[in-house]
This record gives sequence, C-alpha cells and structure tokens, in this order.
Amino acid sequence: MRAVVFAGTSICHEDAKVILDAVYLPPVARGDVDKVVSQGYDIIGIIDGMFFDRAAVAHKEILHAMNKGIIVVGGCSMGALRASELDVHGMIGVGKVYEWYRDGVLESDDEVAVITNPETFEPVSVSLVNIRETLQAACDEGIIDESTRISLLNIAMELHYPLRSYLGIIKTAVDKGVLPEKEPLLNYCLNNETDVKRADAILVLETIKELMKK
Repeated sequence: MRAVVFAGTSICHEDAKVILDAVYLPPVARGDVDKVVSQGYDIIGIIDGMFFDRAAVAHKEILHAMNKGIIVVGGCSMGALRASELDVHGMIGVGKVYEWYRDGVLESDDEVAVITNPETFEPVSVSLVNIRETLQAACDEGIIDESTRISLLNIAMELHYPLRSYLGIIKTAVDKGVLPEKEPLLNYCLNNETDVKRADAILVLETIKELMKK
C-alpha cells in the first residue's frame, strides 16, 4: 500500500519518516487532496493544513477521495477538524484533539492554528491546545493554582493566534498582577511543554502504518 501525508508543522518530515515510510507533502490547502487522488495512493493522512492565509481543504475533496476507495486518516490539527466533521462518512479520526472536536469540548479552529515559517512550515507561535495542556500540567504539579491557570488561559484566548507565545502570555499575566514573577512558570513552559499536537501527529502516522500492514 502507498500513503501520502500532509504535514510539516506539528511534526517535521524528517521525524515523520522515521515512523512511517510515506510520501510527505506540505500542510494541505484547498485542491491538494484532489491533486493526489489520481496518483495511486491507498491512504491519505492529513495532519497539518492551511487555515486563514489560504483556503482550507474542502470537505468535498476528502469525500471524493473516500468515494474512490482511498482511506483518509486525520488528527492533530486540520486533520482533527476534518475528521471530527467527516468521521460519519468514513474518515478515520485519531488523537486527543480529534476527540475534543468530535465531542464538542473544542469548537473554534483557532485552537490548533499557528503562524508558520513560510519556507519550512515550522510553527512560530504556540497552539492554544498546547497552551491548555501545558498550563494544566503546571497546575497539576503545583507551579500555579487553578485560579491562575484559568486567568492565564483567558489571556491566551484573547490573543490573536499568531501572537500566542508563553513569554507574551506570562509577561501579560505579570503586568496584570496575575503572577508575581515570570521566570518559574516561563521556564516550566519552555522546558516541559505538553505538545499534544505532536503526540497526535505521531498517532496518525502509527495508525497509517498499522493500516498498511493489512
């Protein structure tokens, strides 16, 4: 079986190739799935995609691929969004972020959106889902209390997605008197980030690997 995977932001192609032998393309945008449908792939994996600066991959493209007998697996970012909307039609969704969208825990696209380097597609900002999980972990470890976690999350949610960073959020919190100092939490976030998007990206690749054995 042959697989093609749209990724590059939540996991780089080099790291992904260690997990799964597949063809890797940049984050998916409108028209990209239609382009690969006729190229003989048995499985299409959707991890990362374009959100606001280019038209997002259309639902009808994915439905067309599945109608052609191609297995489509999604999770992590754009893949999680489309899987939560199209799993009833046969798209396979995996991972925490997919489950959150599927169950209505998350609704806004900007929960997974980040700004990226236009050449490498590496993230320049931090996704809100990662911020949520990292702040929860910091709370669980007693670095911040629940009230502070909620205040920090509200600060993050108020920021436009390209501006989200741990430094910016924590500096704002200090300025507002939510935190007494920035270093303890900032050091924790930078060194112990809970990267739920990368974990979900890996799960997409592992799921495709298992499917290719059948």
